[in-house]
Amino acid sequence: MSASALQTLKSLIAPSDEQLMWRVQTADDDGAFASLVRRWEEPIRRLCARLTGDLHRAEDLAQEVFARLFAHRQSFRQGSKFSTYLWRCALNHTYSELRRTRNRRETLFPASPGDEDDGGLSVEDFPADGPLPHESASRKETGEAVRGALTELPEHYRSVLVLRHYEDLKFREIAEILGLPEGTVKTRMTEALNEMARLLRRRLDLKLAPAPTRRTRPTEISVL
Repeated sequence: MSASALQTLKSLIAPSDEQLMWRVQTADDDGAFASLVRRWEEPIRRLCARLTGDLHRAEDLAQEVFARLFAHRQSFRQGSKFSTYLWRCALNHTYSELRRTRNRRETLFPASPGDEDDGGLSVEDFPADGPLPHESASRKETGEAVRGALTELPEHYRSVLVLRHYEDLKFREIAEILGLPEGTVKTRMTEALNEMARLLRRRLDLKLAPAPTRRTRPTEISVL
């Protein structure tokens, strides 16, 4: 039997997410929970990174999501889809932490008149796909602009855009996660793309705009 066929067979006989979660609920099965973490830690870490724009922070948030999942394991209702429940938990926890951090920062360091708002960004580089050397600078600059613009999107747009564009979920699945009609999700996706385009144009225009030149006063010559 080939390796690919063996892997397919294993996936067919492996317990489902819902079955593993049932074991966690009823028997505090550490092995079942570890299997869930292995299956989902990368997608959840990736989601947190896209929502926050900070890869290091995303690592901590993903760990917190799974810790909360275990602590509140009895909240999962049998018959529900585990992935829907987990995506929703990750979204809620990440946005809650973002708001808490933002409120704390605004309390400790109130903005002064004239200060520029950076949108609370802490942008880290995501793993690159190995661009050619002459493409690296351009791709990095564009990638930073995209990540920065994404973190500026309102939460209701950001959620839809990340789940659809980056995680490739169907509109029906996103509607289930967010508890919205599918038509509303599609409308938000269109609006999110339009707003994303506006933010990107602004960011890229700022990068391309020439730096203002400082006008100096002519040297005064005193006549004796």
